[in-house]
Parts: sequence; C-alpha cells; structure tokens
Amino acid sequence: MKIGIVGSRKYQNATKVRKVIYELKNRMGDDLVIVSGGQPAGADGYAKKYALEFAVEYVEFPPVHYNYNQYCIKEAHHYGKEYRPYNFFQRNSEIAEYSDLIIAFIPANTTLEESHGTNDTCKKATKLKKRIIIIH
Repeated sequence: MKIGIVGSRKYQNATKVRKVIYELKNRMGDDLVIVSGGQPAGADGYAKKYALEFAVEYVEFPPVHYNYNQYCIKEAHHYGKEYRPYNFFQRNSEIAEYSDLIIAFIPANTTLEESHGTNDTCKKATKLKKRIIIIH
C-alpha cells in the first residue's frame, strides 16, 4: 500500500511520525511504500528519515525545481527546472494520485486550512476518493 505522508514544514513532533511509520511497517511489512513530497523540513523530512530507518520502501515527488535524487519516482530529466510556485501544487497532485491513503501531519492548534500545501494535497486526494487521516 502506498501511503502519502504530507504535512507542514513547521510540524515538529518527530516521535509521532516515527510511531506511525513503525506501526504501519508492523501491519503491512514489505507491502508498505511511504510517499513524500521531498521537503527536508517538517513532516516530509521525518517521513523520509523514519521510512529509511525502518527499511520501508520510500519514494518522493519533489517539486520539479528541486534537484533529482535517488528516491525520486520520476526520471532525472524532470528536475532542475525553473522555480514556479505552481510546481508545489503539481507535486501535490502527483502525491494524491499516486498514494492509496494520505496521512497529513498538522501542528497542534493549527487547522488544515492554515497549512496550505497540505490542505491542497488533501483536497486533491478527496476528489480522487482517497482516504485521509489527519494527525495533530
């Protein structure tokens, strides 16, 4: 199962992300794939760190203006493009389409609507009839 882990760059509860990935790994074993947006800070960064720590298959969809890395699901020629704000929204669409389930990590005392990129991914996943879990 491909599980998209998204969330705010301000999300700081690494322990909670670690616990979720650990529990998913225990339930799904080698059938688990963690999908992320490639942002090094916050929920995305923790998703990558703990997926790799637990030897879970990990793939990412960074915005096309980022550099290619070994975890990118798309080929290298798709990256290193000119920066445009739209790139983030396109990346959110790709995560929503590719994932079977989205888990969104939102800082405490913050609404989903206040986390614009995460909200965008969740809206797109909802339109695709994907299940969404929000964790504070």
